[in-house]
Amino acid sequence: MTTNTVRAGVVFTMSPMRSDGPPLGLLLATASKAVGRAFNAALAESGGSIPIWLILNALKKESRRTQLDLARAVGIEGPTLTRHLDGMERAGLVRRQRAALDRRAVQVELTRAGHALHGRLLKAVIAFNQRLHAGLGDEEAETLRGLLRRLQENVAERA
Repeated sequence: MTTNTVRAGVVFTMSPMRSDGPPLGLLLATASKAVGRAFNAALAESGGSIPIWLILNALKKESRRTQLDLARAVGIEGPTLTRHLDGMERAGLVRRQRAALDRRAVQVELTRAGHALHGRLLKAVIAFNQRLHAGLGDEEAETLRGLLRRLQENVAERA
């Protein structure tokens, strides 16, 4: 049954919640925000953040990358990545230099301090992952991974 509510001369039409609960998209968005905030807080305790972790981890996997390649690898827009790299360079975590063959390209690499921070953050990532798994069995965790992949595929097909 649909109900109408009038506030300040505007009619709001409200449909009842489905009997099977709130929409999956709303639950997923709410959970994603909560998990993201908690993950960022866990990384902050070790001196990092989600963007810093993504950048350090990408550079750890491939020691020297161009800024463009790094932006694609971590899914951060170019100008935003530049801002993060500026701060990381000031903190002594990364070093940037022009590429020898293509002077337009800027190479980014980890410094010793960057490698050390990656190690500290990796411990925080592992601990946070264990926290997320609390109360979940291996089979449940694998089911959740599969369901999340399927939800991503469902929205990617229509994008």
